[in-house]
Amino acid sequence: MAEYHLTTPLTDNDILQLRAGDVVFLNGIIYTARDAAHKKLMALLDRGEELPFELEGCVIYYVGPSPAPEGRPIGAAGPTTSYRMDSFAPRLHALGQKASIGKGKRSPAVKAALQENKAVYFGATGGAGALLSECIVAAEVIAFDELGPEAVRRLTVKDFPVLVINDSFGGDLYAQPDLSAVGLDK
Repeated sequence: MAEYHLTTPLTDNDILQLRAGDVVFLNGIIYTARDAAHKKLMALLDRGEELPFELEGCVIYYVGPSPAPEGRPIGAAGPTTSYRMDSFAPRLHALGQKASIGKGKRSPAVKAALQENKAVYFGATGGAGALLSECIVAAEVIAFDELGPEAVRRLTVKDFPVLVINDSFGGDLYAQPDLSAVGLDK
């Protein structure tokens, strides 16, 4: 398992070097979107309208952050369970999204989309939202403000720590037998 420092937007070359189990520190811009925002993004696509951010090379973080305390750009920002976005993810990956960040397993359709589109699924540590927020240096709502915590945000991150769960070669960290002994396969 290797360690990488990557800057968004991600490229095919960035993705093709990664394997399940690798540690990645992300820098640059990532976007937030949970299930309510994904439904609105799909509606925009269905109508042929532009999305509020460029999909090519982007990273979407499945998070609904808490309000920002005074002097901070964002509150706790821990990952939400990813399977709620599984029905939307293959379409977004086909349109250029290179990675998502969340927690939990992904569906066979998402894993296939990762392989077909040279993309990855990153896991972030659940329960560590306050610590993860320390790596977010700026946050701005860019769409769907009416969704509150689930609005789409543009986050500027510095050394945001993630783990490659599913790589673009079919590797699945949760399927590795040594993880079941410590409960990481759930």
